[in-house]
Amino acid sequence: MRRPAIVALLIGLAGPLSAQTAPSTSEVADYDGLFRAAHEGDVAEIERLVAQGADVDARDSRGRTPVHVAAFASEDEALRALAKAGADMNALEYRAYDVVTIAAVAGDPDLMSLAIELGNDPGLVTSPYLGTALIAAAHLGHAEVVRRLIDAGAPLDHVNNLHWTAVMEAVLLGDGGPDHQAVLDALLSAGADRTLADRDGVTPLQHAEARGFTEMVERLRRED
Repeated sequence: MRRPAIVALLIGLAGPLSAQTAPSTSEVADYDGLFRAAHEGDVAEIERLVAQGADVDARDSRGRTPVHVAAFASEDEALRALAKAGADMNALEYRAYDVVTIAAVAGDPDLMSLAIELGNDPGLVTSPYLGTALIAAAHLGHAEVVRRLIDAGAPLDHVNNLHWTAVMEAVLLGDGGPDHQAVLDALLSAGADRTLADRDGVTPLQHAEARGFTEMVERLRRED
């Protein structure tokens, strides 16, 4: 089977997840107040600023709140302090990413689980692709992140605006190796629909066959 040109084009667009943008060096240098404290993981300073009335949901020039800044810096305790102060854990930055998806893309399962514990919905529709953290993690082969999202109740069969599910992205954007195999196994074991096709009507099984992903083909054919 020959992969349609439109699918190849969409893979090129979605592949790098380039829409997710951490604060640049210059942005960090310009940070002050809660943004700087969040980036540096300075819990005492966060508490001091909050006590003085600082806005925990303030936005930087790219729509990031302090919780996004803490997530990009992998500062767990800063995130906890901001949540305790009432920060919106479901806030989306300017490209529509939340903390859970930032952590999922970074392959940081502990930060992601903390965000969920603090109130971040694991099933939010995020990103310019109108996807979910589960789809992003499946794309990248972050198996532990995928397992934790499944356990947290993330929707298994959400279809993004490329018309791909997490199962589809594990096959179509994966490399067929052990990590993406583990992702696929976790999804299918949890009951994800293996039959949902792309816009051209091509199923994950057919894509796996076309790409020569033998192990994935076997798993997709197995009904369990």
